[in-house]
Amino acid sequence: MSDRTKIFLLLAPTLTIIILLFLGGLISGFMRSLNYMPIIGLTEPNLNSYISVFKSIEFYYSFILSFYIAFTSTLISLILAIGAVLLLRRNFIGKSLINFLFQINLTVPHLIGAIGILYLFSQSGSFARLAFQWGIITRPSEFPELVFDPYAIGIILQYVWKETPFMGVIILANINSLIEDYESVARSLGASKWQSFRYVFLPFIFPSALFASVIVFAFTFGAFEIPLMLGANYPSALPVLAYRKYTDVDLGAMPDAMAIAITIAIFSSLIVFLYIKFARKKIRN
Repeated sequence: MSDRTKIFLLLAPTLTIIILLFLGGLISGFMRSLNYMPIIGLTEPNLNSYISVFKSIEFYYSFILSFYIAFTSTLISLILAIGAVLLLRRNFIGKSLINFLFQINLTVPHLIGAIGILYLFSQSGSFARLAFQWGIITRPSEFPELVFDPYAIGIILQYVWKETPFMGVIILANINSLIEDYESVARSLGASKWQSFRYVFLPFIFPSALFASVIVFAFTFGAFEIPLMLGANYPSALPVLAYRKYTDVDLGAMPDAMAIAITIAIFSSLIVFLYIKFARKKIRN
């Protein structure tokens, strides 16, 4: 028996459970999105829910908001992660402490971070009260609207705080000693620090940075708990819109919720597919 076969057999029980749960939920959600719910008398599959969703202007507002949140959070997190990697790859006094502080919030759940953002940055939060006590503002309501705001600043703050170390750890794990050799060669040939960064460092970290970016984008696009806690009521993020329709007292709204959920899954899968295709092309080149 080959090692590959042994590994497959060892992973088979866990993979079977994961696949069954994932595919089972996906198939069930897809059938419900087709208005097939015998429990409430819907026994003829159709595309009415998708038609209804795609005709709704609220759906497009929510889609744009979700894309904006995911794209902005991913871009800011990536820039900060690259900056952290540039610092942490060097040897300096206190590096272990800085590295520990950089990674410490990886173990903190997103919901805990969201509660922290809520208590710190809301107009009745700690920073607003401090600004009032210090005379910066005359009343707490004058504090900038960073939570429940139409620009989703609080949501983006939470994702950036949480995902920056995640992306940084992935990039750091894929940096090897060869990059220093190439940087030394580039500098010896007269390259400036910027040229070394542009033509040596960035190409080396590009695969891992792209991989981390795809993961973060797909997660932030499809997550609903943070937008639900920190986002505005209208327009709401796409997963929040699906959740509200799913929990509506009218069971007839459930197929619409499933249609939105399937749309999110398809869009996220498309992003992953494009990443795989682009990554393979990059590797061949």
